[in-house]
Amino acid sequence: MPVERKRSATIRDVAKAAAVSTATVSKFVNGSQRFSADVEARVTRAVQELGWSLNPMARSITTGQTGNIGIVILDIRNPHFTSMVKGAARGAAAAGLNLIVADAAESKAPELAVLRALARRVDGLIVSARLPEPVLQALYDSGTPVVFYGGPPPHPAYHSVCCDNRLAGRMLGRHLRDRGHRRIGYLGFPTAPWSAERWQGVQDAFAGEDAHFIAHEATAPVAAEGERLASLVLLSGERPDAVVAFNDLLALGLLAEARALGVRVPEQVAVAGFDNIDYGRLGSPALTSVDMASEAVGETAMQRLAELVQGAPRPPDQHAHVLTCRLVVRESTARSSPG
Repeated sequence: MPVERKRSATIRDVAKAAAVSTATVSKFVNGSQRFSADVEARVTRAVQELGWSLNPMARSITTGQTGNIGIVILDIRNPHFTSMVKGAARGAAAAGLNLIVADAAESKAPELAVLRALARRVDGLIVSARLPEPVLQALYDSGTPVVFYGGPPPHPAYHSVCCDNRLAGRMLGRHLRDRGHRRIGYLGFPTAPWSAERWQGVQDAFAGEDAHFIAHEATAPVAAEGERLASLVLLSGERPDAVVAFNDLLALGLLAEARALGVRVPEQVAVAGFDNIDYGRLGSPALTSVDMASEAVGETAMQRLAELVQGAPRPPDQHAHVLTCRLVVRESTARSSPG
């Protein structure tokens, strides 16, 4: 015989168990009013014992909030973004919020539609700071609380969480300089403003040195682009001593194609990237990278957004939260000088 489904507790059950009114329970769990320590303790105990939670639709009607937060990532296949989602999910759970994830698939075309649809279902959004201007304008016009990730906020009134991209490039550049490299190539992704910042940081590290730089542009920050550009970068008349890629996926694509082209890494050319995704350490050779604190960015952005949704103000000079990046040296830059 099928087991009869147990009836879920209601707000009336909680009010009866705590010997208070349903209005008191609602105001307390929504945080809209404080009560005596005795009343709050009774309500808390009743909620815990009955396993009751406020229905999201009812909460929306009562407070005007859904309890949902949206995060729009640029490519769900990129482990950098999945790590961000992991951190954001941890922050959402701590704040008692639900996380809704949307994938923009590294394409400008659907981003506006994705954001418009999502904004109607959430109390706030975590989005990339490199969204195109029409999408940003629609976001501003909606009045939705927003925290940006990846770089500084596109407008000083908004909040962002990121690492210092120029500093990250400088750290990697110093490492390559100290290894004796002087001909440096870069696989950039110009759609991302911080691609230029990373490249400038790399060049900063060679100030006063007789160094040569050459940059190439990728049409997408994916492994296939690293493979496509590999012959152009590695078989040119002036092959670089070291190649820095905008992200690890580009670097890993370059590494894979270098083997097919008969170019030895790191003996003939060093390769490095940014993000420190897990696949990088599993490559052959393992990839040197700058850890851009992906999980911490997601978690911190969620904490900031929860504060915004709750109406907690922050001084303008605290709108940009910059996390610490770190260099992770592996075999792909192991030689002290090119062979």
